Amino acid sequence: MLATITFIFLALLFIVLKLVLVVQMKEVCVIERLGKFRAVLAPGLHFLIPFIDRVAYRHETREQVLDIPAQSCISRDNVQINVDGLVYIQVMDGAKASYGIEDYRRASVNLAQTTMRSEIGKLNLGQTFSERDTLNETIVREIDKASDPWGIKVLRYEVRNITPSDNVIHTLEKQMEAERQKRAEITLAEAEKESTINLSEGERQEAINLSEGDKQKQINEAHGRAQEIAILTQASAEGINLIAKAAAQPGGEQAIKMRLLEQFIGQTGNILKNADVSIVPSEVAKLEGFFQGMDKVTQNIQGAK
Repeated sequence: MLATITFIFLALLFIVLKLVLVVQMKEVCVIERLGKFRAVLAPGLHFLIPFIDRVAYRHETREQVLDIPAQSCISRDNVQINVDGLVYIQVMDGAKASYGIEDYRRASVNLAQTTMRSEIGKLNLGQTFSERDTLNETIVREIDKASDPWGIKVLRYEVRNITPSDNVIHTLEKQMEAERQKRAEITLAEAEKESTINLSEGERQEAINLSEGDKQKQINEAHGRAQEIAILTQASAEGINLIAKAAAQPGGEQAIKMRLLEQFIGQTGNILKNADVSIVPSEVAKLEGFFQGMDKVTQNIQGAK
């Protein structure tokens, strides 16, 4: 009797479990009736027909992150690189996700890999590093277009690692070293060029300054000589005027001649005193005439007195 009651209780419990379905907030359930799609049940309490209705599929409705394994790709400049990433998807239609594709997760991963390989083949090595955002947007657009019949939405794609092969890394290191050496040589050449220019400019400026100084010196000396000549000329003119005025006075002409005679005698005495060779006039007659003239001048001066 107890065994019968226990059996009946278990049977009723089994029927209740088959009759009542509680769908969690994070998922949707695809119900089949006698093997045929009936409905997609949203989160909440639902009643099923035992042994007729069954839960065929359960799908996660939250955003899912799928890891894209690293794969070898060839860039446009024939450089082999290994690329991996992450794809973010979300189930939008439970029926399509159940019947449109066998396994939408695996299909999304494979599609992301092929799309990524295709897009990287359009870029050179430098662009794969500098244009990651553009690459991510292109891959998302292509995957989302292809996965629409699967009832999922590709939210975003992120390239995680881009790793060139060891040979490429070695080549890039050599290239960067050569580039650094080139920049260093260019910098040294520019510095030497600037130094040469500065030195030449300094020498040029020095030569200009010296020439300007010499020019100014010559100008100043010329002005000095001109002023000296002007002063001497002025003094000579004033002396001549004074002599002319004196000559116009009574006895002035005789006084001038007497002064000239005194200067001549004084200069001749100095010459005879300082000369190492005795000077003998070659024209004695002229010398005699000279003394006679002196006597006449003296007599005239005395007569005038």
